[in-house]
Amino acid sequence: MRDAVLDKARKAINGPREDDYGSPYENHKRIADIWSAMTGYEFTPSMVSAMMIGIKLSRAKENIRVLDNWVDIAGYSAITWEIVNEEHQTEVKRKMDEISKSFGKTQA
Repeated sequence: MRDAVLDKARKAINGPREDDYGSPYENHKRIADIWSAMTGYEFTPSMVSAMMIGIKLSRAKENIRVLDNWVDIAGYSAITWEIVNEEHQTEVKRKMDEISKSFGKTQA
């Protein structure tokens, strides 16, 4: 049973969706930007992905036996981990760029 859920999730997140919607990070970044503009609260791509898990949990509460919800939760879990790591890499790069710019200004 576990393998069936994970296999379906794997197929969903590694299938043609990226061709249709872009990378998970870019897709969730667009959603975060839209939600941020709509609410005035700053959302991150990882927050969006985690909230999508919340949506699926809410749906599962209505009918816990709908397999699609559990498949999507597994898929969003993998995507969220990927996005968290990409956000971290982006933040590290941003900080290194700031340090490099700061260092260049002190040497001039």
